[in-house]
Amino acid sequence: MATELLALDRVNVLYGDSHVLHDVSWRLEEGRLLALLGRNGAGKSTTIHACVGFLPVRSGSIRLAGADIAGASPEAISRAGVAFVPQGRRVFASLTVRENLEVASRLSLQPGAAAPWTLARVTDVFPRLKERQNQVAASLSGGEQQMLAIGRALMTNPRLLLLDEPSEGLAPQIVHEVQEVLRGLKSQVSIVLVEQNLALALALADDVVLLDTGRVVFAGSRESFVERQSALQSHLGVS
Repeated sequence: MATELLALDRVNVLYGDSHVLHDVSWRLEEGRLLALLGRNGAGKSTTIHACVGFLPVRSGSIRLAGADIAGASPEAISRAGVAFVPQGRRVFASLTVRENLEVASRLSLQPGAAAPWTLARVTDVFPRLKERQNQVAASLSGGEQQMLAIGRALMTNPRLLLLDEPSEGLAPQIVHEVQEVLRGLKSQVSIVLVEQNLALALALADDVVLLDTGRVVFAGSRESFVERQSALQSHLGVS
């Protein structure tokens, strides 16, 4: 039987007096990839930032493996097994590839993990990082920096990986490489993928949540979403 890993129930988030998320509810089961879709300004990044503790939740709950993490600090949420790859990558530009990875290292295994993510394991997944491990991150290409950002998140040994627009600004060939990496990770860590590239998202997703103006307009399987895609097209700002 599938185990529920992340659950949002009637989550409301405000920026000052502006109500951004309205009773947002959805579920992610262990071992699945959920694509969080919607046009710019729909509330996707706000949802993710609430999940990692960057934004306060006005009401509602966010449960990780049954424990409510709404209101917990980002540090506590990270220790509970949530890793975040932010939009724009935000690697440590003056550190080497190896230093970027080692600074994030946390060897405690999360429940159900088969083996820890170590420097050797991450660089096996990303051979280019192994080749460039002594270069400073600022010298890497955009695609290599994205791989480094994902690898750095894996070094925390998470049970849940949240990615915010990983394909943004990347050439099509590099997007394909990132897609194949994420496909390989699906069997090893649960993933929430915020993505404007609809083809990429649907190539990877098991489940889809579609937001529009801070409200859930669809939540279900990828197959159900594809069946209803024409009817949902007006809510999509993705390519």
